[in-house]
Amino acid sequence: MEKDIIIDLKDISVSFDGEPVLNNINLYIRDNEFITLLGPSGCGKTTTLRIIGGFLKPDTGRVIFEGKDITDLPPNKRQLNTVFQNYALFPHLTIAENIAFGLKIKKKSKEYIKDKIKYALKLVNLEGFENRMPQSLSGGQQQRIAIARAIVNEPKVLLLDEPLGALDLKMRQSMQYELIRLKNELGITFVYITHDQEEALTMSDTIVVMNKGNIQQIGTPEDIYNEPKNAFVADFIGESNIIDGIMLEDKLVEILGAKFPCVDTGFGRNKPVDVVIRPEDVDLVEPEKGTIKGVVTSLLFKGVHYEMDVLANGYEWLVHSTDMVPVGREVGIFVDPYNIQIMHKPISEDEEASSDEE
Repeated sequence: MEKDIIIDLKDISVSFDGEPVLNNINLYIRDNEFITLLGPSGCGKTTTLRIIGGFLKPDTGRVIFEGKDITDLPPNKRQLNTVFQNYALFPHLTIAENIAFGLKIKKKSKEYIKDKIKYALKLVNLEGFENRMPQSLSGGQQQRIAIARAIVNEPKVLLLDEPLGALDLKMRQSMQYELIRLKNELGITFVYITHDQEEALTMSDTIVVMNKGNIQQIGTPEDIYNEPKNAFVADFIGESNIIDGIMLEDKLVEILGAKFPCVDTGFGRNKPVDVVIRPEDVDLVEPEKGTIKGVVTSLLFKGVHYEMDVLANGYEWLVHSTDMVPVGREVGIFVDPYNIQIMHKPISEDEEASSDEE
């Protein structure tokens, strides 16, 4: 095992009422990494987090922490703390008492607890809030107190289960930066759960994309966005044009009856493939300069860019551009070969890609 690996999940499987929720998951997490488990509802991400935290025992497989098997250890014996979406603050206790709760159970001295409360409140920018009650705080402040309560226990790993889900957009964005700052200051590992792609791309060192109990892809935000391993990842992370294609030969794909040069090789000849093209990678040019021609059918101003639909060869292309093209205008569609992603078609609808390494 690599020196800096802090958690290693080996062959983890879980079923509820005979329904598989996790299928033989293998995943390692490095020390001081911000790793995000990302996927739609029911994909198995929260179950994975609960297994790491000790709240759920896997049917098969082992949880290794710093080289030791902790599969059978209860949550309070693990060097981990969890922050939940609903904050789980005690309403009848002051902020100081909420933060001190775990330390009192550990029978720490009054002086130690006082110092830790002060340190934690300073870290989350809520100095002077010791005697306030939870209900007098905003959602964002309550979330920061929940994080303060977790970090005073000096966990090596902080597990965060959709902690920003209940906050409004502006507060969520500000808390994203707070969490990145906290992680860097504390130097501990963050394991983060979200179904929000933008949140995952903004905050993570590593993203684990999950679907139907399988890991689809593990990589940096850049890898996941620019080099998705399959159509599910491409569609889930950002918006994409996913089109049926035929790989005619190396570096040449047929899309909607037209031949597009690309850079992919090794797919064979005349093979059905999925072609993924990001909306920002579609260039609208003069009709005669495009690989195919189309007509702009809708136009939306999104602030940073215009979002357009272009009907070309029977397919509605999604296009993002800083240049506005009016509805009804004929355009050519051009895509740089490097911006065309070719993917194997799954053999069946249920076939899932899985990946065990980063």
